[in-house]
Amino acid sequence: MVMHCRSIVRFGAALWLAAAVGLSAGSAPAAEFTPEQRQAIETIIHEYLAKNPDVLLDALQAAEDKIKGDAKEKAAAALTQRRQEVFNDPQSPVAGNPKGDVSLVEFFDYRCPYCKQVEPALEALLGQDRQLRLVYKEFPVLGPASVTAGRAALAARKQDKYAAFHRAMMALKGQIDDAAVFKVAGSVGLDVDRLQRDMADPAIDRALKANVNLAEALDIRGTPGFVIGDQIVPGAISLDELKQLIDAVRKKQRG
Repeated sequence: MVMHCRSIVRFGAALWLAAAVGLSAGSAPAAEFTPEQRQAIETIIHEYLAKNPDVLLDALQAAEDKIKGDAKEKAAAALTQRRQEVFNDPQSPVAGNPKGDVSLVEFFDYRCPYCKQVEPALEALLGQDRQLRLVYKEFPVLGPASVTAGRAALAARKQDKYAAFHRAMMALKGQIDDAAVFKVAGSVGLDVDRLQRDMADPAIDRALKANVNLAEALDIRGTPGFVIGDQIVPGAISLDELKQLIDAVRKKQRG
């Protein structure tokens, strides 16, 4: 491995820092360093970092990059291993063409403003692309009202009203609480009493927990989050970006 002089200095500083951490944690044998030697090492480290603060910043950046890289690799492996759960879980509602040639998966929360921001693009896609299959993953991460909304949405399937409820919730402005959720439910023709009974079905809680666990495995930490082909895409994206992702998957499928 070729290292420049600056890299060598930093490597040495990292060794000194590791030694100091080990000493402070009690990992080194008590007889390894005398108190004077310990003080000398700590002084060297302190003086070096005081003169070269960028070393510490670079080390922190390198550590952050490694963590992100490791997380990305783990997420890619999870997507490979759990594709069936991601794209074909029967507990996940589907819009568009159920037999479409491309599946786009969205993890979302009804209280997320960015999910609402991207919703018109998704609706436009469904109107324009008759071969798109959109998979909804209820991912209620923004508090108890989000959980109520997610449970209500899945329970609405039992009255064949998921799509209507979903669109109305995404169009809802202002603060969302339990009362607002049930008001929306009534406005789209749901029997609210039945809905509330259906929401108590343990299968709904299991489905929500499964989505949360899946999102964690895929390193989706917020909403919205998308999965398409072999890609995990965090955050709200534009209609053009969505089209590009879909086109790329189709091109890959054609070989």
